[in-house]
Amino acid sequence: MPAKSDARNDDADETPHYHGHRERLRERFYAAGPEALTDYELLEMALFAAIPRRDTKPLAKALLKKFGSFAEVVHAPVARLREVDGVKDASINQIKLLAAAADRIAKGEIKRSIALSSWNNVIDYCRSSMAFADKEQFRLLFLDKRNQLIADEVQQTGTVDHTPVYPREVIKRALELSATALILVHNHPSGDPTPSQADIQMTKAIVDIAKPLGIAVHDHIIVGKNGHTSFKSMRLM
Repeated sequence: MPAKSDARNDDADETPHYHGHRERLRERFYAAGPEALTDYELLEMALFAAIPRRDTKPLAKALLKKFGSFAEVVHAPVARLREVDGVKDASINQIKLLAAAADRIAKGEIKRSIALSSWNNVIDYCRSSMAFADKEQFRLLFLDKRNQLIADEVQQTGTVDHTPVYPREVIKRALELSATALILVHNHPSGDPTPSQADIQMTKAIVDIAKPLGIAVHDHIIVGKNGHTSFKSMRLM
C-alpha cells in the first residue's frame, strides 16, 4: 500500500469530457450481472471512484495487458502497478481494496465451513491469498478435531524461489493452538506449482515430527498463477 495517499482523486484537476458511458455500464452491471461484463469493464468500474473525471477504459486495458488477468492486476505488487502510466495513489488504493475484499470473503468461506468437506473453498482461498505474490510464502492452516479452521498464519516469507521452513517450529505452533491437523500451503511465484525435491523433503520432515504427537498433516498445497498441486493427490505423502 502507498505510504501516503493524496486526499484528492487521481484526476482532480481534469474536466469531465463524457457523461453517459459510466451510467450505461452501471445499468448493464445491475441488469445483467457481473457475468455480462468483461474483465476490463469490471476493472473500469472499479476505478470509477478513484478517477471520476476521466475515461477509465484505457487504464483498465493497460493494466490487463501488463499483468494478464483481473486477479493478477488486483494482486500485483504496488511497485509494479506504479509502472503503468496513469496509475496513482487513489487507483492503487482502489485496486488493493478489491484484493483485500476477495481475500476476506474467501477466508470467511473456509471459516464458516468444515475445511475438508469444502476443499474447493480451501483451494480458492489459498490461490486468492498467495498465487500472485512476488515472493514465496509458507502458510499454515491449523485445524481442530472436526477439521474446522482454528487459525491461518503465514509462518515465513522468503525470496522469489525459496522460503526457509523449520519443521519443529511448525509443530510447536500447532501444539500451542491445540491443533490436531495441519494443511501446509506455499506458493511458487514462477507460476509453476510443481513441487521441488526440497518441498518433498520438507513435507516429509514435518509429517515425521507431527505423527508421534497425534497431529495429522492432511495435505501440502502449492499454488501458482498456472494452477495448483496437492501432495495428497500426487501420492507424495
